[in-house]
Amino acid sequence: MICHSFTIPFLYLSPAKKKKNMRMDNESSVSEFLLLGLPLWTEKQGIYYTLFLVMYLTTVLGNLLIILLIRLDSHLHTPMYFFLSHLAFTDVSFSSVTAPKMLMNMQTQSQSISYVGCVSQVYFFLLFGDLDSFLLTSMAYDRYVAICHPLLYTTIMTQNLCFLLVTVSWVLSCASALLHTFLLARLSFCGDNILPHFFCDLSALLKLSSSDTTVNELVILTVGVIVITLPFICILVSYGHIGATILRVPSTKGICKALSTCGSHLSVVSLYYGAIIGLYFFPSSKNSNEKYVIVAILYTLVTPMLNPFIYSLRNQDTKGALGNILSRGKVLP
Repeated sequence: MICHSFTIPFLYLSPAKKKKNMRMDNESSVSEFLLLGLPLWTEKQGIYYTLFLVMYLTTVLGNLLIILLIRLDSHLHTPMYFFLSHLAFTDVSFSSVTAPKMLMNMQTQSQSISYVGCVSQVYFFLLFGDLDSFLLTSMAYDRYVAICHPLLYTTIMTQNLCFLLVTVSWVLSCASALLHTFLLARLSFCGDNILPHFFCDLSALLKLSSSDTTVNELVILTVGVIVITLPFICILVSYGHIGATILRVPSTKGICKALSTCGSHLSVVSLYYGAIIGLYFFPSSKNSNEKYVIVAILYTLVTPMLNPFIYSLRNQDTKGALGNILSRGKVLP
């Protein structure tokens, strides 16, 4: 068995031995978890495996292409694309935390993941998930300065400020992930080790724990306000100012410029926070676990995959950079 305990009848133990036995039971823990995976029909698993593999490869290649374009084209060495390159790296990392293990389990029919691997997955999932939120907020501030204070843009959005915003985003994300992981590692897991998910989700792990998770749940609520709610409010405030600025000087040219500048970012924000709002603010009691798993697929695979297409198809700069690089390749022997 995963959880070890003595089989001596409890009635015949002395009080001291009873206390010792209870302490040993409490200290025992699982060595691995079993991931039930996705709620899919077995006969169609091969189709879903191919679909998810294509989605993951598209996510990796698409975001790496964005990073490559920004690195090679000097016209894209601006604050907006500086943040975008970090967002692309975060999207690749975020998908890589869960997708490879899910695909491997689907291929090998293995459901197990070690305790250490599970805790590590929780840490990196929280790290890159929180980092996404902070980077989207930094990009919203960049768009706010570009539209509301265009004459001061180069003065405000300096290289030092951009590095500072990214550094603060990394520090806060690491601190949040470390706090949750540390509190998770203190919990005991005994008996049930089946996770109804395709990765080690923090909330699902708390339900399996045999320890008191009150502190963990309180920290999730408190830190969630800092890493999700406050950034979302900041984004809404930024676009509120952008909208007010556009309305003060209503013109077709100004509206088109604002849409071209903010359209891609707004699309990504809608995908990212739309999934979170749909999951946590509109829960359903019926098939809630299946809904949670499906929404998790949306923000771990679909959204990171769509981001490169959103920025490349709706942004003339990235399309121009790609055309320049391709034309250089044709010229070279």
